[in-house]
Parts: sequence; C-alpha cells; structure tokens
Amino acid sequence: MEQIQWQYLFNPSLAIDSLPYVLEGLWNTLFISFTSMIFGLLLGLFLALGRSSANWLLRLPSSLYISFMRGVPILVILFILYFGFPVIGIEFTAIQAAVIGFSLNSAAYIAEINRSAIKAIDHGQWEASQSLGLTYWQTLGGIILPQAVRIALPPLSNVMLDLIKASSLAAMITVPEIFQHAKIVGGRELDYMTMYILIALIYWAICSVVSVLQRYLEKRAEVFMK
Repeated sequence: MEQIQWQYLFNPSLAIDSLPYVLEGLWNTLFISFTSMIFGLLLGLFLALGRSSANWLLRLPSSLYISFMRGVPILVILFILYFGFPVIGIEFTAIQAAVIGFSLNSAAYIAEINRSAIKAIDHGQWEASQSLGLTYWQTLGGIILPQAVRIALPPLSNVMLDLIKASSLAAMITVPEIFQHAKIVGGRELDYMTMYILIALIYWAICSVVSVLQRYLEKRAEVFMK
C-alpha cells in the first residue's frame, strides 16, 4: 500500500496568494444567491396560494410546477436555459440564466414552506377576520402572513444556504464566480486539492454569516409577535 502524500493535501502559500483572485468572483456568487432568493420568495408566495386554492385552475398548474421543479436537477435547468434556449432563438447571459434558473427552482421549495406555514395558522383567524369584514387579501397580508413568516423563517434560511452552495453550479455555464476562479487556479498550478479546500472554507464562512443573520431575524420575529 502506497504511503499517503500528506504534503500535497494543502498548500497554505498557494491558498493565500490565490485568495484575492478567487474572491473576485464573490460578487457574482452573492448576487446570484440573494437575487434568486428574492425572486424565489415572490414566486413562491403565489405558488403557495395557488397550491392551496380551492380552484383547480390555480391549484393544478401550481402543483405541476412545484412537482416538476422539485423533481429536476438544477443543473439540468441551467443547461436548458443557457445551452438549450438559444436553439429556439432565446439567449440569456450566463448570469441571467443562473438567476432565472435558481429563482424558478427555489420558488418550488419556498412555495411548500410557505404553504405549510400558512396552513399552520389557526383557521379560526380567517373566520374571525371575515366576520370583521376584512377581505381575503387584507386578512392574508395583515394577519396571516406576519405569523406565517415566523414559522417559515428557519426553513427559508435553509433554502438560502442551499442557494449559496448551489451557486457553485453556475460555473458549469461559465459564470465567473468563486468556484470557477478556484478551478482556474487549480488547473494552472496543478493543485486542485488546495483550491477545493480553500473554496470549501469560503463557502463555510459565507454560510456561517447567513446563519448568524438567521438567528438574529428569528429573535426579532419572536419579539415582534409578542
């Protein structure tokens, strides 16, 4: 059995020297992740309402969309948008394709989170609001959603963390984010191991910051609801 070459596991000097170049892609990583989350939240809310609707014309398309997006790998969606759509005359830049793909995909998961959170609110609050003469949208926006946000916040934060990590897949459609920059350095220096460990530490740091923000928002939501 060959001896493990531990000296090739990690090269601190290469990691430090390459860090500025790798971090040049950080803006694209954060832009794709947070922009996709915003659009995913908006689309996910309407999908959740459609999925919960008594009208099958709203419920069926929403259910099919959620099922499709949850059942198809995000990498396939990205390839369809970036490499497939030009065949029919629709072209997106790599970053546009990444934002659209991650937004559409995350919306399906967010929709199910929102639906469960809304459903967890006591139905009696709907009935009480109706008896006070409030409309559906007044009840939803002023009474139900504020309570549902507190319930949905932890799983929504997990979606955000998944988006940050999954943004590395945007490198497969040539987006110059941190993972692609790390691959370039790894290929040039013939040391992929160091660069992969470096990029793992960077993603860990980003997700740790988001986790701190999650805990802060959860505490604020608890205080707000008291």
